[in-house]
Amino acid sequence: MPTYQYEAMDNTGLEIKETIDAGSEAEAQQKIKEKGFFVTKIQEKGRSTKTKGGKTSVEQKKKAAKKKTTFSIGGVRPKQLCTFTRQLSTLQDAGLPILRSLRILEGQSKPGPLKNSLIGVIEDIESGSTLSEAMAKQPKAFDNLYVNMVKAGEAGGALEIILQRLAEFKERSQSLKRKVQGAMIYPIAVITVATGIVGFIMYWIIPKFKKIFADFGIELPSITIWLIYISDLVVDYWYLIPVIPIAFWLLLKIIRKNKMGEYICDKILLKIPVLGKIVEKSTVARTARTLGTLISSGVPILEALIIARDTAGNAVFRRAFDNIYAAIREGESMAVPLKESRVCDDLVVNMVDVGEETGALDTMLYKVADVYDEEVSVLVEGLINLLEPMMVVILGLIVGFIVIALFMPLIKLLNSLA
Repeated sequence: MPTYQYEAMDNTGLEIKETIDAGSEAEAQQKIKEKGFFVTKIQEKGRSTKTKGGKTSVEQKKKAAKKKTTFSIGGVRPKQLCTFTRQLSTLQDAGLPILRSLRILEGQSKPGPLKNSLIGVIEDIESGSTLSEAMAKQPKAFDNLYVNMVKAGEAGGALEIILQRLAEFKERSQSLKRKVQGAMIYPIAVITVATGIVGFIMYWIIPKFKKIFADFGIELPSITIWLIYISDLVVDYWYLIPVIPIAFWLLLKIIRKNKMGEYICDKILLKIPVLGKIVEKSTVARTARTLGTLISSGVPILEALIIARDTAGNAVFRRAFDNIYAAIREGESMAVPLKESRVCDDLVVNMVDVGEETGALDTMLYKVADVYDEEVSVLVEGLINLLEPMMVVILGLIVGFIVIALFMPLIKLLNSLA
């Protein structure tokens, strides 16, 4: 009976290299499939290498060489990665081998960063890498959080469960982000339109009134002089209107390149009324859910803290996580340094303390994230409700200033003509 050498993948993405006795290649493949493996290469000892479809390895390499990556800029969009994770989780739950699942998803992906990353992951797995090792080589698509959770799933033999948790985590994060972004569309649109209208009045309308006042030789009141002065600035230096905010943004970017400058900027941001609370609570919600997801997936606490710190997006919180990391390495609990950092409310500290005492830290962190997600939604809604009357008042003051400044000389002109 012939002996066949084969390479295959198990359900966790690990490569298997073994031999099997069978009467034919088809029988050998059937026996391998019954073991729960997915054949990637098979050959009878002493013959040329064949793949599952009966093609030689050289032919397979030629076919693979045709599947080239396309040019793309930037990384994978969060929404796209969220959809991919949910689909991969569904395929794994259905019992498909990981390599086949990735090929299916790569085949239906549109050309872009995600498709390129999946091609790279598939090639690395076929070369003998594990799924987590292959994903770690594609940082544009899969961050440390993603890679470490997949690694924990592979180690625990529960990759489909980990992918479900990861999909839920990504979906919740996207939901919170969409709420905040959606709520800010209206005020940003109103401010942009109002700025355009006021700019039009200053650039085109006020100079015409200025000429009328100059022709009649009217002595202008102070408020009108100020309005004309502002109009002259807009006419003479209109190009600075877009330059100033861009320059301010670049200045902030430069300041934030320095660790101390970044810390000071983030500290000031957290002190801004309402907006600071939104940033604080959304950061707590994100890091708590990240940490809870990692711990429940079996990632070691110290490694989980480093990943959660990197996802914080705020230097004040990153410094707090560094202190927590150092304290845990010294054998302390998480609650004590968390309380000393003063980056979150006593509610979070107490829930973390209870979680550590009861051994249900991941559950408590999930509850913290749920509570703070809801509070962020309430705060964002409150901010919008606050911004609407504020914008009405500010626009009313600007319009009132312009009207009064223009009509006072006109009234004086009409009185002199009478």
